[in-house]
Amino acid sequence: MTKVVGVTFKEVGKIYWFNPGPYKLEKDDKVVVETIRGLELGHVTLPIQEVEDGILEHELKPVVRIASKQDIKNYNENQKKAQRDLKKAAEIIERRKLEMKLLDCEYTLDGQKIILYYNADGRVDFRELLKDLASEFRVRIELRQVGSREGAKFLGGIGCCGREVCCKSHLREFDLVTMKMAKDQGISLSASKVAGLCGKLMCCIAYENPVYEEVRSRIPLVGDIVDTPKCKGCKVIDINCLKEIIKTIDDDDNIEVWEAKYVVKVKGHVEETSEDDLTDDVIEEK
Repeated sequence: MTKVVGVTFKEVGKIYWFNPGPYKLEKDDKVVVETIRGLELGHVTLPIQEVEDGILEHELKPVVRIASKQDIKNYNENQKKAQRDLKKAAEIIERRKLEMKLLDCEYTLDGQKIILYYNADGRVDFRELLKDLASEFRVRIELRQVGSREGAKFLGGIGCCGREVCCKSHLREFDLVTMKMAKDQGISLSASKVAGLCGKLMCCIAYENPVYEEVRSRIPLVGDIVDTPKCKGCKVIDINCLKEIIKTIDDDDNIEVWEAKYVVKVKGHVEETSEDDLTDDVIEEK
């Protein structure tokens, strides 16, 4: 067992494990830690606990110190400086006419390095841009490309439900979302119905998936052959998972609607899963 403490660097960011060392840390304590980018200020999200060694993927880096007033002051100054420099960097990128969207920027705690986050559909030639940025800011420059989902997390916004998008309000890490989940829930596969602000499948589809999986495991599915109180060997042509309603058709094309509890599956069918079902790409509306 190893003692660890969970630290985050953004309000709704991924939790990273660090070695607490000799410090007695509580939730919301501010600490200075060493990362691959340099010294950074984070806050304790999960208090000290013990975890099994096999859970840890990498050797833990230690908490350098509990943040001092000077550390917090430097952090706040860096935040203000980053907002100003974000506009300057955007102007330089626009001047260079590069096909990239600048999302955010941040400084390391010592102010010696600036990290710029961006979206881009393809490869971008940064050689001249890096020269301009280095000349403007006089610090080390790191350009970090992020995906569509991470880009939406940086910017935030209001989802189709009328609330702030999950990735900005509470979702620390992205779960797997597949097209098969959307199909199983009977959602229209048009982009306007299943895509979030990021252009990928909405994260909330994954939230509801366990309920649909449980119901689908015990009721007949579309294509199954079933017996009903009025018909033997009918075919299921539609289902409503939430209401547990089954629609069947017999050989004479008579259509009946039944509660699932009155229907007995006689023969199932093989449901094929394509590679497209396992991707989070959405079908564009024609």
